[in-house]
Amino acid sequence: MTTGEVARRPGIVDAHHHLWVRARHPQPWIDPHTMPAIDDDFTPVELAPATRAAGVTQTVVVQSVAVRSETPELLGIAADDPLIAGVVGWVDLTAADVDRRLARLRRARGGERLVGIRHLVQSEPDPTYLDRPDVRHGIAAVGAAGLAFDLLVRHRQLPAAARLVRDLPQVRFVLDHLGKPPLGRADLGDWQRDLRALAAEPNTTAKLSGLVTEVDGGSWTTADLRPAVEHALDVFGPDRLMFGSDWPVCLLATSYTRWVTVLGDLLDPLTDDERAAIWRQTASRVYRLAPS
Repeated sequence: MTTGEVARRPGIVDAHHHLWVRARHPQPWIDPHTMPAIDDDFTPVELAPATRAAGVTQTVVVQSVAVRSETPELLGIAADDPLIAGVVGWVDLTAADVDRRLARLRRARGGERLVGIRHLVQSEPDPTYLDRPDVRHGIAAVGAAGLAFDLLVRHRQLPAAARLVRDLPQVRFVLDHLGKPPLGRADLGDWQRDLRALAAEPNTTAKLSGLVTEVDGGSWTTADLRPAVEHALDVFGPDRLMFGSDWPVCLLATSYTRWVTVLGDLLDPLTDDERAAIWRQTASRVYRLAPS
């Protein structure tokens, strides 16, 4: 399937991309020697041609650093750009007043586009982070505010994520990047088992995103990605999966349009309705996006 064929399907929603200007929000995780492709600033100006070429009509921008000032800035950008339908921001989940902090964000310019919250759990050294009462209290407050919670975890953290999801059935959870399967590096058996356990909880959905940068060695083929996508389809089903570009991080391994094309090939065996769920309907429903 060509990018043009995918683009002719109306209303693609990119449920996962980032924006940053490093003078305002440094990205210390970017190594300029090993990551030159993203050693730069990325704004809506750079995003627009990529989304336009891929037929994307709405996006969800996702936080990238755990600082209070980033989310209001992303909300302001979304207020000025009709392409950006939603913002997944950040709050300190361990704060005693998470509910008040969320209310302040919603009162900010563009606050109506706040659709979720994310924390960089993958970087937490404490293996019991998601079991902590203070963290769970904060995540429960996110759910009570009507927002989704994005789970950014590595594959070894999936059991902890499953415990969290099971214990907080009132919260809508979105798993980023399928929990980062170890593609090309190890047997996928443990990841497959743990993803199935997470997907058994009905309050979870997942993003088909961030897979190209999980393949060992930096080079990849469609065949490298197929086991992860097929397993996700098996355990979640199309109506609980959504497309995400992970731009600009995806540029470490591919272009925006190439990822759209490859995912289109992987989804080709599905029905039109099943593909429509992944390309737009799941994200619109879970993040409660306003129609474009």
